[in-house]
Amino acid sequence: MALLSFVVAIGLLIVKFWVYSRTESQAIFSDACESIVNVMAALVALSVLKYAGRPADRDHPYGHGKVEFFSAAFEGGLIFCAALVILWQAVEAFSIGAMPRELDFGLLMTFAAGAVNGLLGWFLISYGNRHGSPALSADGHHVLSDFWTSIGVVFGLLAVRITGLAWLDPAIAAVMMVWLLITGWRIVKRAIGGLLDAEDPALLQEVVEQLSKRVGNGVIRLHHLRVIRSGSFRHISAHLVVPEFWSVQRAHDVAEELAADLERELPGPAAIDFHTDPCERSWCAMCDLEECSVRQQPFVKLEPLTVDEAVVPDDDLHTIER
Repeated sequence: MALLSFVVAIGLLIVKFWVYSRTESQAIFSDACESIVNVMAALVALSVLKYAGRPADRDHPYGHGKVEFFSAAFEGGLIFCAALVILWQAVEAFSIGAMPRELDFGLLMTFAAGAVNGLLGWFLISYGNRHGSPALSADGHHVLSDFWTSIGVVFGLLAVRITGLAWLDPAIAAVMMVWLLITGWRIVKRAIGGLLDAEDPALLQEVVEQLSKRVGNGVIRLHHLRVIRSGSFRHISAHLVVPEFWSVQRAHDVAEELAADLERELPGPAAIDFHTDPCERSWCAMCDLEECSVRQQPFVKLEPLTVDEAVVPDDDLHTIER
C-alpha cells in the first residue's frame, strides 16, 4: 500500500508541475507543492513500515510498531514546510498581479488529479484503520487533504475565469496554505498522542464491549484496564476479579481463556495479560456463580462493564464498590 502511494504521488507530482508550467497559476503551484510532500511522506512510510513489521525482540519487547508514529509526525512537519513555501509564492504573485494562462486546461487537469488523490486517500485510510497502521492512515489523511486542496483550487480558478480578477489566484493559494497548516497540526497531534500512549477512546470502548459480553460465571468484574497501541499491535492488561475461593490454577485457566477469546475478537495481533484479584466478598450482588460458599449478599443482576469503571486503578476501586 505504501509503494502504491509512492508511485501515484510521483505521477501526480509530475502532472501538477507540468500543469503549473503551462498555466503559471499560484493556486496550482500550491497544489503541486503538496504533491512534493506526498512523495516524501510516501517514501518515509515505505521505509518505516518495513522496520515496524519486525517482530518483538529482547531490545524491543513490545515490538517496533511505534516507529510509525515518527513517520506520521515527520509527515505533519513536511506539510508545515509546504505551507510556508506556498505562502511565500502567494505573496510574491499577489505583488506582481499576473493573470494565469490556459485556465480551462488547468481546471480539467487539476480536477482529474484531485479525483485520483481522493480515491487513493480514502483507500489508504480504510486500509490503515483496518490493519492498525498509523503511518498509512496519516498518509491517507494527507492524500485526502490534497484532494480537498485540488477541489478548492478548481472552484477558485473558476472564480478567476468568470471574474477576470488576477488577485484571486494567490488568494486561493493562501487559503490552501491555511488548510495545510490545520491538516499538518492534526497529523502531528495524533502522532504525539500515539508516542505518549494517549488514551484511544475507540479502542478502549471496543475492548470493554468485548469483555462485557464475558462477565459472569466467575468473571465478576474487571478494572485497571490499560490499552497501548504499537502500530497494528495492541498490548492489553487488566485486573480480573474472580471468586476468592478459587484455586490459582482455576483462576489462571479462566484468565487465559478470556485472553484467548478477546484476542480472537479484536482485529490485528495483540498481547493480553490478566492479573487476577480475589473478590473479597465485595461483589456478591453482581456475581452469578451458584456454587459460592462465602456469599454474603444475594445475587441481584449482572451489570455491563463501562469504560469509566474498567480503567479505574486499584487505589480508586473502593469508589466503584460503593
